[in-house]
Amino acid sequence: MTKKQRRMTKQKRVILDVLRSTTSHPTADWIYNEAKKILPNLSLGTVYRNLKNLKDEGKILELSYGSTYSRFDGNPENHYHCVCVECGKVMDLDMPVEKELDKKAQKALGCPIFYHRLEFYGLCPHCEKNKVNN
Repeated sequence: MTKKQRRMTKQKRVILDVLRSTTSHPTADWIYNEAKKILPNLSLGTVYRNLKNLKDEGKILELSYGSTYSRFDGNPENHYHCVCVECGKVMDLDMPVEKELDKKAQKALGCPIFYHRLEFYGLCPHCEKNKVNN
């Protein structure tokens, strides 16, 4: 998997900085609204184009959970997420990636496995607290 490196434009730098400044796994629209505070002439199309380029370069992750929009993660290292089934919040899990799963899948399929992605589904602390209090 080769990752093509492109020029780091001012717009791309701002978009990357905005994304890396949060752990909320935001949508492109949220990133656009935040980046527009720094670059008022920024277009939504520029944000989408640069998010695609940043993903292609391996600098960010795009998270798609079957909804109509993707969320983005400024941490490009493989790691696990938990999605709240009530509010949709995406949270990073502080636990090591199980490298043995790649080896087991490779053995079962008989072909190379490069990485895996695994999501957990449950309740975020806020929604859990609301369920207990209701």
